[in-house]
Amino acid sequence: MSGAELVLRSTRVTTPEGTRAASIAVTGGTITAVLPYDAPVPDGARLEDVGDHVVLPGLVDTHVHVNDPGRTEWEGFWTATRAAAAGGITTLVDMPLNSIPPTTTVDNLRTKRAVAADKAHIDVGFWGGALPDNVKDLRPLHEAGVFGFKAFLSPSGVDEFPHLDQEQLARSLAEIAAFDGLLIVHAEDPHHLAAAPQQGGPKYTHFLASRPRDAEDTAIATLLAQAKRFNARVHVLHLSSSDALPLIAEARADGVQVTVETCPHYLTLTAEEVPDGASEFKCCPPIREAANQDLLWQALADGTIDCVVTDHSPSTADLKTDDFATAWGGIAGLQLSLPAMWTAARGRGLGLEDIVRWMSARTAALVGLDARKGAIAPGHDADFAVLAPDETFTVDPAALQHRNRVTAYAGKTLYGVVKSTWLRGERIVADGAFTDPKGQLLDRA
Repeated sequence: MSGAELVLRSTRVTTPEGTRAASIAVTGGTITAVLPYDAPVPDGARLEDVGDHVVLPGLVDTHVHVNDPGRTEWEGFWTATRAAAAGGITTLVDMPLNSIPPTTTVDNLRTKRAVAADKAHIDVGFWGGALPDNVKDLRPLHEAGVFGFKAFLSPSGVDEFPHLDQEQLARSLAEIAAFDGLLIVHAEDPHHLAAAPQQGGPKYTHFLASRPRDAEDTAIATLLAQAKRFNARVHVLHLSSSDALPLIAEARADGVQVTVETCPHYLTLTAEEVPDGASEFKCCPPIREAANQDLLWQALADGTIDCVVTDHSPSTADLKTDDFATAWGGIAGLQLSLPAMWTAARGRGLGLEDIVRWMSARTAALVGLDARKGAIAPGHDADFAVLAPDETFTVDPAALQHRNRVTAYAGKTLYGVVKSTWLRGERIVADGAFTDPKGQLLDRA
């Protein structure tokens, strides 16, 4: 620990080897050692003792719609990264759509980076987009540092980001496989969606019927077949249908390079509890029934689902009407993802080490950042979330940092209060007080 600038000490530090009392030595923003709790503090080092609060590696959220520039009234880098920091998230990867321009060319990526540069309270990376007409742009975007490419197999909801049909999917996937890139996919089949009943109105049961499981299952089967054909790496976004789990397990056993995520709202909220007209619960694919949720948790436990991300997709409050057919679909969850997941996990007998695996270690690995993010280990960035796991709070939308404080968790009592968040050895938020933005913009390399 000689030369350490900071020693962060706790009786509970969650490391890859387990949770134990430890002292974390930090120099130049990097963890240099994880030592016994009572290791002597070197001359010149600052000691921060957080007592019995748990020190977790900062969470890595690889699915966030920041919507900046172009729809900054929906969110924005300043507010999104503050909300993330308040929730113990220290790295996010921004989705390529809902901003104008979308991140589908190198020039558009430069525009996005310029907007984010001085507003990021945490580290930020970027996904590129795969559109019907931008195959020529995919390799240049990869070389410019995007972490992979997002595609939709059904309409995205915004005109500037059209979906891929099967032939277009094949062309994009062939190009991405040629440079060993990663395609991440919103998998719902447009034909099944078109055939589903479209009643509209305030009843959640009608909305749920309009986004059936077989739309997800069919699209995932298509994606898996194409991934096998091209020996390509693919990632299934926001899985909500448990019926697709056997398809995924079988494909993986057959050598298909597929990873899968789900989201806190699918794991903590159920269709049965959604009130009529409450479109703060609307997302696509939808929140499904409790029995489906149980199978998602089982798939997390057995490794069929790799990780958990927010799919934070906010909008202005006026777009959240009481008609489920026309309301904007998206859950705002950045600030509450850790306590929401922890509340549900502890109720199922799971531990914080599981949360770290799903929301930090595996998400960092998904985007190739696991050499520096996602673990409290020497050589990693000194990114930490300090959590009081047994303290509770009741969600007050007015206390959220999101630009539009609409939340499906309003009024819920959750376990897990984030006491402070640290980025490369600097405390960036504590008890609701923020420092100036200190985030860096990350490249795939």
